[in-house]
Amino acid sequence: MTDDPDAVAAGSSPSVGATPTEEQSAVAAAGPATTDAELVDASTLPGVPDEFQRLWTPHRMAYISAGREPMEQNCPFCAAPGKTDEDGLIVARGRTAYVLLNLFPYNSGHVLVCPYRHIATYDQATDEEVAEIGALTQRGMRVLRAVSRCDGFNLGMNQGAIAGAGVDAHLHQHIVPRWASDANFFPIIAKTKALPQLLGDVRRTVADAWAD
Repeated sequence: MTDDPDAVAAGSSPSVGATPTEEQSAVAAAGPATTDAELVDASTLPGVPDEFQRLWTPHRMAYISAGREPMEQNCPFCAAPGKTDEDGLIVARGRTAYVLLNLFPYNSGHVLVCPYRHIATYDQATDEEVAEIGALTQRGMRVLRAVSRCDGFNLGMNQGAIAGAGVDAHLHQHIVPRWASDANFFPIIAKTKALPQLLGDVRRTVADAWAD
């Protein structure tokens, strides 16, 4: 055991039997620091580099491993009309079709027009459903233009999973308001959309304007 206090202060090993500090314990547990010489050049690792960053989301494995069965048995567009407008994010209800906010919007005010019937493609819709989907789409454009002062719209239906439909078993038409400045660096570089309003606030604003 050393009696020289300067030796300990200068960084020598503490006396035998002394209790290490939390910092010393953490350093010891972490092991020796990696030096620049020990770093591995990423270009030497297996794989083909590209321009994309990776956001690892292991929590989504529950959704992936469940497969398609839960979606087919619990269609969100069949379930929504049975909820309150607030819980179902519903903006307007018609006789054969209704309008709700997209839970994963491209832009604020991104709504979907859906028939109540569980049909997959546009050619399966009746004449009455086609007419009401068209009328609700027109009304939705007018309302969104009034409340958001958007510069334009994207309208469309993805028919089938191969065409990009997230819920391919239930027909739905997208109405996406667009602004001249909405294509900033976030979606281009970071694959991220910045949305200035919460869904509940958007639903209330659009629904109130729809009723006027």
